[in-house]
Amino acid sequence: MQIKPLREYILIEPIKEEEKTKSGIFLPDTVSKEKSEQGKVIAVGGGKKTDDGKIIPVSVKPGDIVLFSKYGPSEIKVDGKEYLIVSENDILSVIEEEITKKIFHNNIDEKEINPAI
Repeated sequence: MQIKPLREYILIEPIKEEEKTKSGIFLPDTVSKEKSEQGKVIAVGGGKKTDDGKIIPVSVKPGDIVLFSKYGPSEIKVDGKEYLIVSENDILSVIEEEITKKIFHNNIDEKEINPAI
């Protein structure tokens, strides 16, 4: 089944958080975990319609890795796989590829994300 979001909505595949603590302890599925706040954009809607009828395109594209508001998305399951539908207003940022690789390998320095630190 293929899902095509409408208007300014975005279909996201959540990126699962590490199941290991910084000290190396693996967490079982029975431990309650925080909801993921990162995901990969799978599909985007056509854009937001203004009062004068113009369409403002969505600012993210399929394949982007995004950071989104924790409580904004609607959760859905399609063919046994979890997805999120998020309004563009709930997208906080696009994560650049180089930073994404470092985040998932746990070797990122905060100064790389925010040079002002």
